[in-house]
Amino acid sequence: MAFLDNVLQPPAYGWLDEAGNFVKPSPKQIFHEFFSRLNVFKSKKNWLPFFSWLKILCLTPFFFLFLFKFLSIGMFAVAFLYSMVIMGTHGTIWHHRYCTHGAYRFKNSFWRFFTQNLTISVIPEEIYVISHHVHHAKSDQPGDPYNAEGGFLYCFLADVVHQPIAKDLSEADYNRVRLLMKHTGITGNTYKQYLTWGSYANPLRSTVSWILNWSFWYLVFFSLGGHALACTIFGSAGFWGVGVRTFNYEGHGKGKMYSVKG
Repeated sequence: MAFLDNVLQPPAYGWLDEAGNFVKPSPKQIFHEFFSRLNVFKSKKNWLPFFSWLKILCLTPFFFLFLFKFLSIGMFAVAFLYSMVIMGTHGTIWHHRYCTHGAYRFKNSFWRFFTQNLTISVIPEEIYVISHHVHHAKSDQPGDPYNAEGGFLYCFLADVVHQPIAKDLSEADYNRVRLLMKHTGITGNTYKQYLTWGSYANPLRSTVSWILNWSFWYLVFFSLGGHALACTIFGSAGFWGVGVRTFNYEGHGKGKMYSVKG
């Protein structure tokens, strides 16, 4: 358990207090941590959380174009189908079942690449996978990166304030991170590169992959239905990217304990 105790970067307010109790930070503390960890000028090691929210920021104009220019019953149906069904299903089969749990195998790397890019790229695999192993080991306990008892913001902003890997891992622990990510097909940093960037993912490769993925899908959707369809689907992907950040808070009963009367 020692590895999972230390693999994530602890927030400034900590996971637990001196008595070993869960620390529930105030909204002010969470927002301070959030903006501090997005500050790439403060440290280049903040690049991955910044990258994660940069995607959401870039999808926002598409959402407003859909809402105020292209909205119709048909486009609303497309947006609902893509965000609620297609993106959600892909998140389950790719990020959760394969990348985190290795629940199945691919015949070759082509089908792995194909599955990875079945939808518009929104969530960096590293942020999801490593933290989700910790989540399963410490569900609703101190150290759980999206402990619902911490409140809505604790979960909603977790990809920045709780989920990134620690920046001071030993080489042995970083190699364990690499083992957890190796099957995803993402070429990770060497330990020396990790010490520079603070992540398994490489910023250059991640950026190129993002640009190619979005360019491909925009071209596909544009060829099928022009800017209206492309903006609708990209906007719905952004809507999903925001909404999925509420999933663990809602899925874990908003941190409330319920008793069943029989």
